This record gives sequence, C-alpha cells and structure tokens, in this order.
Amino acid sequence: MSYAMMRSAGSLYRQTSAQGSVEGADRHQLIGMLLDGLVDRVNQARGHILHRDIPAKGQSFSKAIAILTELRESLDHTVEPSLTGRLDGLYDYVTRRLLFAQLNDDLGALDECQRLIAPIREGWQSIRSDFLAQQASTPVASR
Repeated sequence: MSYAMMRSAGSLYRQTSAQGSVEGADRHQLIGMLLDGLVDRVNQARGHILHRDIPAKGQSFSKAIAILTELRESLDHTVEPSLTGRLDGLYDYVTRRLLFAQLNDDLGALDECQRLIAPIREGWQSIRSDFLAQQASTPVASR
C-alpha cells in the first residue's frame, strides 16, 4: 500500500469516526465538540503562523470562525437572555480577534482568544452530569 493510499485511508477513517460521533451525540456533546474543535483550530492556526503555511493558516482560521458562527447560532435567547447575550457578545469578540490575528499573524490575539474560550469550555464540560440528570427527569416527548 502506498503512502498516499494509507493517508487517504486514515483520512477516511477519521472522517467516518467523527461523523459517527456527531450522529450519536446529544445536544450537550455537540456543543462540547464545537468548543473542542475551536480550541484545536486555534492551536492549528498558531502552528501555521509559526511555520508560515499561509493556505493552511487560512483554513484553520476559517474553520475556527465557522465554529464560532455555529456556537452563536446555537444560543437560545429565550432561555437566560442575559447569559446568552453575553455569550453572543463574547463569540462575536473572539471572531473579531481571530480575524485580527489572521491578518496580522498576531500570536497574542490567539492567546487572548484561548484565554476567553477556556472557561466556557471547562464550564460546559463540568455541567455534563447536570445535563444528563435533567434529561433523565424530562419526559421523552418534551425533548
């Protein structure tokens, strides 16, 4: 088997694995995956800046911004409008800082984005048991 075939097979495996993870995930897990993906893309963007890989840098930033767009669209402003409004503002700010970092190869802006997202990600991970308890007590028809 050639290197290209092995690489293609590995890529297909990762894509299938990720797709299976998404299909089997509940709402809470999906948001967690988005937050994890955001952190991964910011880390990748950092590496691409350092290695001066312009096309890959653009892809990483594009994916990070797309994830932030999804996070913003997932907010339900009818529940806790104060909190969701603040999260919406945070996601908007992080998006603008990522654009700045991309245009200026600014690692400090990437650090700031990671510092801002880290508590959201950690908090989301820590409420998993509360989410599962709520799901267990909610009738299936109302989910």
